[in-house]
Amino acid sequence: MDKPQALHPALALGVPLMLGGIGGAWLQLQQPLLWSGWAYAALAAAALLLGVLLWGRQPGLGLASRALPSLGWLLLGAALLFASTGGRALWFQAGALAAELEGRELVLEGLVAGLPRQGELGWQFEFEVTQATLAEPSRRARQGARAEPAEQPRQTGQAGQAVQVPQRVRLAWFAPRPGRGAATQANTPGTPGTQGTQGTQALSPSTLPELRAGQRWRLTARLQRPHGLANPGGFDFELRLWEQGIHATGSVRAGQGTPAPQLLGHGWHFPVQQARQWVRDRMQAHVQPSATAGVLAALVVGDQGAIPQAHWETFRITGVTHLMVVSGTHITLFAWMAMALIGLLWRVAGRRWPRLLLAVPTPVAAALGGLALGFVYAVFSGWGVPAQRAVLMLATLVLLQLSGRQWPWPFMWLAVMQMVVLLDPWALLSAGFWLSFVAVAILFATGQPLPTDGRSGRHYVLGLVRTQALMTLALAPLLLLWFGEFSLVGLLANLPAIPWVTLLVTPLALAGVLIWPLWLLAGWMIDALMLWLQALQHWPWAAITRPALPLVLALLAALGGLLLVLRWPWSLRAWGLLLIWPALAYSPARPPPGHFEWLAADVGQGTAVIVRTQNHTLVYDTGPPMGPHSDAAERVLLPLLQRHGELPSKVLISHIDSDHASGIATLARAFPQAEWRTSFDTQPWGLSSQRCLAGQSWVWDGVPFRILHPGPEDYAVRRPDNAMSCVLQVGHGAASLLLPGDIYIDEETRLALAQPDLRAGVLLAAHHGSRTSSGPVWLNTLQPQWVVIQAAHRSRYGHPHPQVLERLQERAIPWVATAQCGAAWGSSQRPEQVHCQRQQRQRYWQHPDGVGFEPEGVE
Repeated sequence: MDKPQALHPALALGVPLMLGGIGGAWLQLQQPLLWSGWAYAALAAAALLLGVLLWGRQPGLGLASRALPSLGWLLLGAALLFASTGGRALWFQAGALAAELEGRELVLEGLVAGLPRQGELGWQFEFEVTQATLAEPSRRARQGARAEPAEQPRQTGQAGQAVQVPQRVRLAWFAPRPGRGAATQANTPGTPGTQGTQGTQALSPSTLPELRAGQRWRLTARLQRPHGLANPGGFDFELRLWEQGIHATGSVRAGQGTPAPQLLGHGWHFPVQQARQWVRDRMQAHVQPSATAGVLAALVVGDQGAIPQAHWETFRITGVTHLMVVSGTHITLFAWMAMALIGLLWRVAGRRWPRLLLAVPTPVAAALGGLALGFVYAVFSGWGVPAQRAVLMLATLVLLQLSGRQWPWPFMWLAVMQMVVLLDPWALLSAGFWLSFVAVAILFATGQPLPTDGRSGRHYVLGLVRTQALMTLALAPLLLLWFGEFSLVGLLANLPAIPWVTLLVTPLALAGVLIWPLWLLAGWMIDALMLWLQALQHWPWAAITRPALPLVLALLAALGGLLLVLRWPWSLRAWGLLLIWPALAYSPARPPPGHFEWLAADVGQGTAVIVRTQNHTLVYDTGPPMGPHSDAAERVLLPLLQRHGELPSKVLISHIDSDHASGIATLARAFPQAEWRTSFDTQPWGLSSQRCLAGQSWVWDGVPFRILHPGPEDYAVRRPDNAMSCVLQVGHGAASLLLPGDIYIDEETRLALAQPDLRAGVLLAAHHGSRTSSGPVWLNTLQPQWVVIQAAHRSRYGHPHPQVLERLQERAIPWVATAQCGAAWGSSQRPEQVHCQRQQRQRYWQHPDGVGFEPEGVE
């Protein structure tokens, strides 16, 4: 009897080592706080010692003797990647902006490092700082100092003193408003929660100078450490900047005593970025409409911000977003096409110079040449994280193929994944990482997707349809896990779009860099594709939304999808349906009768609250605007409602201020069945609403809802908008929730004196913690167990005001602020507990304001 063939050493050692490495990196990413450098060094030393003990050890004959070395290599890989990832995170964290420099005016000298992007509000750009000093406080800064929150560190240092700031920062240069100087708002790019309520009105970007990559500027700016919104299932802005190596964001200051930014000169320090900007400018000059030019710019130079929001909505609903950004797909296909072309040219050249083929065989020349051109495309498209991963994947595959050995596809797949994780361990938290690797694994596992042996076009089309159908079915559970949405027309959209964009539009757009009229042809092709996509977008049920799946159900469904697409007998593949069924039948748990749950969303400087009973959902206010074409309802509320499968029965808008009402149109489009109740006329939005009036009440599933203010007498006289806020009480007694809008102390006092038995378990601080609200009589009467304050991080209005916090402290009332807590939530079943998103999912790359912010009772 023949002995079983021994595994190749690379397989026997490499597979457990790589599996352990990927697992170790993933475990490190779950750390809420980093260890000390010595702890990571000790772990790495222990792992290397284990490697010395394992090296050269011959496996025994028994099963345990064979398994122990593999287990050892698994632990070795896990410990090494855990330690190396933690060490890199420590090194990176050491470059963070010092807390005492946050919000201070600094004079920065440096270079425009990235591709500047001009929008309706002004410029956004990356800035490489070469020198930083403290600025002379401007009149605006001296006035604004009185509004700084009490917990900010005391400012020290004198003007002109050199300070240490992160080498690369992201800045916004906002255009001045007509009638004012060049003063800019202290809003941070990419952190929509910090937008002011009037931050998008009447700006003139054309008054700003043109920014070019490589320019050297001296400018005054305010910096802060990256701080994003923190909501369940929401986008992690802080992680995104962490991956990009950006430690601070800020805004350029000018006017009202601040020196104007000074252009010091032009240079060639960033030639690739300058070339990208030159190509983008030419493209925008030659291609119309601008939306089409934006899509081409995204495909060629990686400028995704050039694509209008309406196009992104079309791409999302039809499931083709992955085609409209420079991703691994584009770079890989470009490299493969380059390999084929180089291989052809190399063979032709070899006929004339045979020694060329002997020196460098055609497969080697094609592989290395395609890899080199793929690298050039990735760099020219901005060298983003997905592009870096794609180049690394290609390089790993090329090296494995040039090794002269036929490797099993699972080993190649795992090796590529390990190399990507080694370069960028934080990629493990990206949906794109897992979707791309799962898609590749499915293609490998199900066989060659497209015939390449010269068969008929019919077979080619059938192969393309089969491949796309397999992808659609197998990736659906993962798409629902990460996005809660699945495009039902995705198959019809991707079948023509994939070859259209990857094989025609992208090559033409790239060739247009040399022959610009080709951009016109590529633009016409984009316009034609958009007609098809927009037709699909408006189909009924073009996309379905489902509640966010628990991880276990998503993994079972993904396994079920894989079983269905494998080339196994149907008696085995049918088991996949059983694994998928729990995900399809899943429905999030809801409160029992007589109880409710509430969530105060993290929307920055604004109010947005969701209340759920057993069968109904209410939305109280819609949050602030977030840029010229978006709002908190679109970016925060809709994803939160979708995550729980909610259809609001009622929307109550407290008053007309934009930090409460900016998302009316968004929610009206998304939920046309909802009943509206407001304290103002909604006819400008085309809505029919009921007037909010004290004494109105209703009961949902045993939970009473009662409006306390305003009364008829308030409508009879002209009162400020804040004073007309609808005040809503949910539940009763010590387990109730009270939502007061922006009422002032006068209205609070009137309500408290009129209803001395009024109580609240959880109170939303009126007017975001302003000193004009949350008065002593109000707090003494309500006796809340908790106060929740919805205000922006480093609120320019100074919210919450120190006087309000003193009133709470005097009465021993615990409080949470969404700036530090993120989204806060609780239930009437346990009114003594408030949960914070930043504490529920604390990670070391988060803004330190959210670390350790845990008053007694918070979970």
